[in-house]
Amino acid sequence: MNKIFVIGATGQIGSELTMELRKRYGNDNVVAGYITGAEPKGILKESGPSALADITDRNALAAIVKKYAIDTIYNLAALLSVVAESKPSLAWHIGIDGLWNVLEVARECGCAVFTPSSIGSFGPETPAINTPQDTIQRPRTMYGVTKVTGELLSDYYFHKYGVDTRSVRFPGIISYVTPPGGGTTDYAVDIFYYAVKGDDFICPIKPGTKMDMMYMPDALHAAIQIMEAEPARLIHRNAFNIASMSFGPEEIYEAIKGLKPDFKMSYQIESLKQSIADTWPDCLDDSCARNEWDWCPRYDLQSMSKDMLEKLSLKL
Repeated sequence: MNKIFVIGATGQIGSELTMELRKRYGNDNVVAGYITGAEPKGILKESGPSALADITDRNALAAIVKKYAIDTIYNLAALLSVVAESKPSLAWHIGIDGLWNVLEVARECGCAVFTPSSIGSFGPETPAINTPQDTIQRPRTMYGVTKVTGELLSDYYFHKYGVDTRSVRFPGIISYVTPPGGGTTDYAVDIFYYAVKGDDFICPIKPGTKMDMMYMPDALHAAIQIMEAEPARLIHRNAFNIASMSFGPEEIYEAIKGLKPDFKMSYQIESLKQSIADTWPDCLDDSCARNEWDWCPRYDLQSMSKDMLEKLSLKL
């Protein structure tokens, strides 16, 4: 990677990934793509170039790629799971029609492409424990449908046209920088805000509902590491299971309570979030990522909880 274009650079992952890429590759070599109404601010705006980049406008994307001599595209434009279920047509338009535009531009301009998939690409028929890399994927949400379609379309462009497409299946991502914005796993971010503020937390997911989660520093590391990986080692491409920690609401509560003994949590289940969570795996087998590009997370539940509380206390 020499010249990088991040589409969705002001989003939950994009805002932090753009800054991490600039730190590693140089500020001027990473272009922050944004949409109207979500312009870069602060250090994200000041530290490097940015460009209006609507993923549904292929010509605009191509113009940016050519202007900045881009060789790698991080395509992070998507609706999160709960939002996508309420706006399925828009979720498809951004997630698939937009991806098609990105892949066509990449084919024409010789770019590598990273488009994240998700644990949402699995469904209720998928083995829930140690979910294999290659297994049945029959999601029952539009979010999941777009993720499976994105995996297949990215593979198609690799095999058909030689476009260097790569991806990971992100678990729920926990961050102290960007607030949650409509994901099924967002409770695992919200809970830390409540704990730091000293408020009681009402959990929307029932106890015992295990889902894979990951701390943002590990997610950023994975997104960069896979694009830096030696292509000859990659047997799989779109998309690798990656895992870090798996827990239910009661477990993250106990981890936080161990550090904040007065913290309290109760339950008020939200049916949509719970129905989505019930179709997702409990924990993934990420051995292919470990074997093919040396994936290894750095945080577990305890170390992540400690760092989140410390960082949020400073932030708030």
